[in-house]
Amino acid sequence: MNDIVFLRSVVALLNMTEKGNEIRRRLPRLVMNLIMVVIIWLMSVFIPPTLDSVIIPGLEIQASFLVWILMIILMSIFLIRVLSDALILGDIFTDAFVRKMGIKEGRTPKRAAREVVYIIIIVLVITAINPLLSRIENYGLYLAAIATYIGLGLVIVFIYDIGRILYTLIENKADSIAEQMTKKSRKNEKEG
Repeated sequence: MNDIVFLRSVVALLNMTEKGNEIRRRLPRLVMNLIMVVIIWLMSVFIPPTLDSVIIPGLEIQASFLVWILMIILMSIFLIRVLSDALILGDIFTDAFVRKMGIKEGRTPKRAAREVVYIIIIVLVITAINPLLSRIENYGLYLAAIATYIGLGLVIVFIYDIGRILYTLIENKADSIAEQMTKKSRKNEKEG
């Protein structure tokens, strides 16, 4: 019995060390990528207006538009890296939060908590991207609307899944309560 308790404590300690290493590795990278996103965003605000009068020969487009598109692509690359690190850190922090709340019912409550975090991230990303997309000439409003609808679709899928998880949890609890009540009534019938 003591061996089992010892092995469980060793496994828990290894998981904590592994998660701590993951946080130490990803958090600085997340911060640096966020700083790069802010720097590139600031550059995209100040540099393209200085190139409005320059037209690229052969393409017949303004240099400011091309520079702005290149900066958006660079910013998107760093944002993807930020999101990947943020999702993994979010999973680690969600696991810790769910454990602190005392929920020990397998993985479904954890998944629901993660999906709430994902919904928040989707809303923040769509809110940040829409002003950038709306600045694109001729197609900006359409791209912003498409991004909004894609984000809305993802949020609806996550909310549906959270509802399904909560329904399953409530149904399982109701079944266990009904089963306990049935056992008590059968026990009372046998005694009486």
